[in-house]
Amino acid sequence: ISASEDNIKEFVFPVVFVTSTVLYMFIANYVGQDIIDHTNHVFVTAYSVQWYLAPLQIQRMILFLLQRSGKNFTLGIGGLFIGSLECFATFTAFLTSKCTSDLIVKILSVTFSFAIFMINYISFACNMKAVKNLLTQLQHVYDKLQDECENTIMEEYGYNGKRYTAALTIFGVCSVFTSIAAEFLSSTFDVLPINVSQARRMQFITEYFVDQERYFSLILLHINVAFCIGLFIIIAGGTMLIVYLQLTCGMFRISSYRIERVMRINMLKNISRKNEKVIFEGIICAIDMHRQAMKLSELLVSKFETMLFCLIAVGVVSLSLNLFQISQIGSSQDNVKELLFPFLFVTICILYMFLANYAGQNVIDHTNYVFVTAYSVQWYMTPLYIQKMILFLLQRGTKKFTLSIKGLFDGSFECFATLIKASISYFAVIYSIH
Repeated sequence: ISASEDNIKEFVFPVVFVTSTVLYMFIANYVGQDIIDHTNHVFVTAYSVQWYLAPLQIQRMILFLLQRSGKNFTLGIGGLFIGSLECFATFTAFLTSKCTSDLIVKILSVTFSFAIFMINYISFACNMKAVKNLLTQLQHVYDKLQDECENTIMEEYGYNGKRYTAALTIFGVCSVFTSIAAEFLSSTFDVLPINVSQARRMQFITEYFVDQERYFSLILLHINVAFCIGLFIIIAGGTMLIVYLQLTCGMFRISSYRIERVMRINMLKNISRKNEKVIFEGIICAIDMHRQAMKLSELLVSKFETMLFCLIAVGVVSLSLNLFQISQIGSSQDNVKELLFPFLFVTICILYMFLANYAGQNVIDHTNYVFVTAYSVQWYMTPLYIQKMILFLLQRGTKKFTLSIKGLFDGSFECFATLIKASISYFAVIYSIH
């Protein structure tokens, strides 16, 4: 507005907002500084009095107070910000920083990536009781299995879940070690050719209120620990959901098995009162298992629906921004080592999207298999009242069962392709605008 010298009256609101923000930051940090000053005054007072004239027992009490005051008392926010005038000065330094589109994209690409970790953690922290309840219901289903074949089916699907967990854990460990090794090795190789120490650069932009060159190793440790914790949070949460859905798929498979078991040819050829009762009860058990599997799948989605919706939105944005980061670094051919974290974030986003939608597609395939099984058996040879029960199951199977997120996204390969397409489209838009 100032440069254009047009509509000077539009100056008012920006100036008011800037003034309010700066004033708010100053007062908040001034209060924190005031507390620091008063705690220091207690220390000075205790040190200034003639404590050495007091009895030994009282001297020990005063010494305890002095020792406690030796450690600076501050109001810390998340371990990153300390209420003080120094912190206020650091914030005001941001006002004079040169803000460019490259800087914004670089910061947001990391911010949205770490937001994925935070969303996972917060969601599971808020749904601990719900998760425990869901696992308890699964255990009740497992306890009521009827024969050894059903136990084998559930164990097989549980083993599949363990394989996913092992594979993703190995991926997480390799990612952490790769990021740590690449950071330290790149710093070493930058110095060796010229045998002169150079200013070391972070893989992504961070702001610490200390001398970043002096405490480079500690800052690097903090970044890698944060990345490690976030990565294993998302792996732990993701694998738990995968294992849970694998077990519900096992329940669908058991439902199909029960239909096949009671509709054996030798059973249908010799239909008697006893066989009719066995078939009738078997179909009821199959329908009950099918209903429970659908119920538990929908319960899981209902508890984590908000988290999954946020992950979809944040994941698409993160994937687009990190793809743009990779294209920028690759085209400039400068500091190619900075490709590491964007590449890791892209891999994590794509892998998470794929596995989430693969789990959803797996549920769809198993529900369809129950429908195919009910249609394939010789149901027309059974008494009429049993045919009606099977017809009920067939009618339910004609309606596609999906794990829907807010009615907008259904877990499936089609949804995965849609999300990847959307991410690439947003990347293309950002690239063209830039």
